[in-house]
Amino acid sequence: MKLIERKDYLEKMINVIGTPDIKVITGVRRSGKSKLLEAFKSYVSANIETANIIHINFNLPDFDDLTEYRPLYDYINAAYKEGADNFVLIDEIQMCNNFEKAINGLHASEKFDIYITGSNAFLLSSDLATLFTGRTFEIKVYPFSFAEYVKYFAYTDLYTAFDKYVCEGGMAGSYVYKNAQAKYDYIAEVFNTLIVRDIRKKYKIRNTILMDRLADFLMDNISNLTSARSIADTFNSHKDKINHKTVSSYMQYLCNAFAFYKVRRYDIKGKKYLSTNEKYYLSDHSFRYAKLGTKNMDYGRVLENIVAIELLRRGYEVYVGVLYKKEVDFVAIKRDEKLYIQVSDSITDEKTFQREVSPLLSIKDAYPKMLIARTRHDAYQYEGIKIIDFSDWLTNT
Repeated sequence: MKLIERKDYLEKMINVIGTPDIKVITGVRRSGKSKLLEAFKSYVSANIETANIIHINFNLPDFDDLTEYRPLYDYINAAYKEGADNFVLIDEIQMCNNFEKAINGLHASEKFDIYITGSNAFLLSSDLATLFTGRTFEIKVYPFSFAEYVKYFAYTDLYTAFDKYVCEGGMAGSYVYKNAQAKYDYIAEVFNTLIVRDIRKKYKIRNTILMDRLADFLMDNISNLTSARSIADTFNSHKDKINHKTVSSYMQYLCNAFAFYKVRRYDIKGKKYLSTNEKYYLSDHSFRYAKLGTKNMDYGRVLENIVAIELLRRGYEVYVGVLYKKEVDFVAIKRDEKLYIQVSDSITDEKTFQREVSPLLSIKDAYPKMLIARTRHDAYQYEGIKIIDFSDWLTNT
């Protein structure tokens, strides 16, 4: 499989070399965590002469003897070199029983620079502070962005490339397959066996059929405001007995595994977060096509999903904006920076254009406002709102 350098992620890892943190690479399955760890290993080997790299990949049978924490701990300590910069790189750490004991012990010794990856359901962002007694630094990895997709295939026509990306998504493992059905079969397998299976195992879920139905429901309703109670009501109306607390737990499990990301609402006028109704977005929009098919492709929802994940990838906190009775697709916040964003498939129709810009024009503060659509034109301004094509926005950070 062809590889490209994922420069932004690699730089994040390089920038924390030598810090006392436990570096944890998280993200949905098959998003490239293992390849990133290998790229980091290559960088260290090439640039740090005093490096002693202890690399353990639990996907390989070479390390089957280290699947208990004590042998792992002893193996790494035995490989330590006095006077060297000792790097510990461990892939799929959850395959070692009680791995946190080994990592905490190694970290406490203050002899190692530690980097680990793990299964999405067993190494959760929410669990890191509980698992590890030392401070952790999380590197969040996402499937390929559009910019990475363009780089991978060496596209020069960004408009055509974006049309393809909308259909193919960012799961790079699917790119080696020659036809669309084979690509979607691979992507569906990733979701079914590597995401849902992990969730079932970790949380000992018995009602697997309802878990699958919930995942499909959320896929079908990306970008729709929803709640655990409304979903439970919908299921119960179809004779499925389930309460909203169970639905809420299942939804949280899917988010824990990075299958979905929850986006809360934000009251723009009152400058406060709202606790009722959220939107859910897939970590990669191709999961929707692979699981639900492509006959009724709702491009508006998929395009909104692409923007939501791109904003998260760029490090923004992402919210759905609420202003009076109007909705702004996204309020993106990063420290003192704030963006208001509307997303549309096409704005060639004047009524559609006015509907999309109306919520933005209602916002009275001076933060940047933009409408992202398939314009196939250079960016321009409309009453202080930047109108920009998807391909331009996605390839310009």
